[in-house]
Amino acid sequence: MFDPAPEHRSASPSPYPYAESHGGDTEAEAGQAPAPHALLAPVLGLLGRWRGRGRGEYPTLSADFTYAQEVTFSHDGRPFLRYEARAWLLDADDAPLRPAARESGWWRLQPDGRVEALVTQPTGIAEIAVGHAADGTVDLSTHDVALTPTAKDVTATRRRYTLTDADTLTFTHDMAAVDQPLQHHLSARLRRTR
Repeated sequence: MFDPAPEHRSASPSPYPYAESHGGDTEAEAGQAPAPHALLAPVLGLLGRWRGRGRGEYPTLSADFTYAQEVTFSHDGRPFLRYEARAWLLDADDAPLRPAARESGWWRLQPDGRVEALVTQPTGIAEIAVGHAADGTVDLSTHDVALTPTAKDVTATRRRYTLTDADTLTFTHDMAAVDQPLQHHLSARLRRTR
């Protein structure tokens, strides 16, 4: 299905005529980015950059861990979100130890509030997840997972993003991997930074 972005006219010519928006109408009103597509209505509150801290655990790990996370949602006027997340492990003093998870992808919004997400990780995992967006929550579960020959054996995930207020986003991630059933893996509390 082809659903073009609304026509966008910038105040000044640019070699990059289709800017992305990280935040709602302010950028669009200033002529810097397109207005959000109508199908993005259930997820408009997610637009922007979020940063915070979280805790992780899994039976195959020797210990629980603390991490920092940054998640960015943006759009270019079409009915999908660009999604990017990165995390790094923290030591006992809250100082960064090393990069941890990183992923990027696209969330495709459907007229009935369904979400189809494509998420890829540099560790050789590509997920297709499906779910629903409503009332400030997006709940996504695995539809299919593709793995490169040397990737960790991940068979299923569930991700929940919940806006607890306009500037706070909670994230929980359940995972089935390396012969373990689907269970809690990560949780974080993120604050909007833009």
